[in-house]
Amino acid sequence: MTLPAHLPERLTITLWDFSWYVRTGPGEPFEDLDAAFAQAVERGYNTVRICAMPFLLFGSGLDTSALRLERLGGDYGQGLRWYDVKAPTTIDARAHLLELFRAARRHDCYVIISSWEYQQSSAFAAEPAWWDALRAVPPGERPERLAAAHADLIDLLVAEGLDDRVAFTEIHNEVQIGHLTEGMERAHAVVELRPSLEKAVDAFKARHPDRPCTVNYGGVPHASMRGIPENIDVLVVHPYIYGVLGALIDEFGLRGPVEEFAQEAANAQLLRPGAPPVAEWTVPAEYRWRLDAMIIKACEVYVHDWTDPAAFDRWLYDHYGEHRVAMDEKLRLWLDVAADWAAAHGVPLVLGEGWVGYTPLHGTFEEGPVGAQICRDAVRYARERGAWGTVVCSNAAPQHPMWADVALQQECNSLFTTGSRR
Repeated sequence: MTLPAHLPERLTITLWDFSWYVRTGPGEPFEDLDAAFAQAVERGYNTVRICAMPFLLFGSGLDTSALRLERLGGDYGQGLRWYDVKAPTTIDARAHLLELFRAARRHDCYVIISSWEYQQSSAFAAEPAWWDALRAVPPGERPERLAAAHADLIDLLVAEGLDDRVAFTEIHNEVQIGHLTEGMERAHAVVELRPSLEKAVDAFKARHPDRPCTVNYGGVPHASMRGIPENIDVLVVHPYIYGVLGALIDEFGLRGPVEEFAQEAANAQLLRPGAPPVAEWTVPAEYRWRLDAMIIKACEVYVHDWTDPAAFDRWLYDHYGEHRVAMDEKLRLWLDVAADWAAAHGVPLVLGEGWVGYTPLHGTFEEGPVGAQICRDAVRYARERGAWGTVVCSNAAPQHPMWADVALQQECNSLFTTGSRR
């Protein structure tokens, strides 16, 4: 497929995910969409990537005219990136989506449409009806149901004269990580998902044949590239390289069972005084359904909520030297693999998220001297490999502290678009 001629030569992407509607209460980063877009343009961005709530709006049958959204429960998740909702909010979901597209037009920006609904979007709803509707769909039918919802969304944008703001549509975010893989082995999910994803892309294209459609992947599935649908129009991958962060996760058991968590070691090296035992840290009983609707492991939430951010960063810096070369090699190799697949299939490459991984909300490793250089290297590598679009970093968005580093984002976006820091 030839990409629509009006789209930018290169997409400079900021990741607004589900935060753009969840974080709209008083004092929240998306309380004023025009202000958020103006800040994005100031930093050199021309594209936002969002969860457009397609299933909720067009597949759930629910009334979304007064959608109530709130934090997970108590202080649970308040130190966790993307989950740290401060103020409850109520939105007319359809009207709010249209307002985002109108604001994008006012600021000459574009929108990558996606869905995080089978990962965590519904966990922020005040009631479980959204999550109940999602899980009621048989796993094998979920991609095609999402495709139909996305097609309905495009119909709405066409009717409202806003469809020129769409860069492309993703059936779902990180398809191999989340509830789209229910009943599958994680190790084989990329290959097992291919038939249902190809059907979903075909279903979308049957209704909108001239509009780019794809799926996207967490990491770069370098050992399973045969599982990527042959009918996608854009290859979108998320090269999180982890390295030293992966070593920390393994050392303390952040993604393992609660009973195997290294409590004493974490108390000594990572956590603030007064942290409760990991088994005691959860949401109030009436909100336990939210733990099913999201995909973050209990130990990881606990550590992010109770860490001393300086101690967490210090551990990463102390051990970074052991991983520095391997992390850079992994990033370059993954981008080579992704760029080669894209070239072989005649589709553009987009790096929708990256680079190190999931760090605590107030950790600064990714924007500090090491992380900032990884960002510079990554966007340079992306340009060298002819990528159509990239993020500066997943954390370079209004809902993260890194948003305050205007200069780094301007520098990286300039590196990607012009090859020069300015």
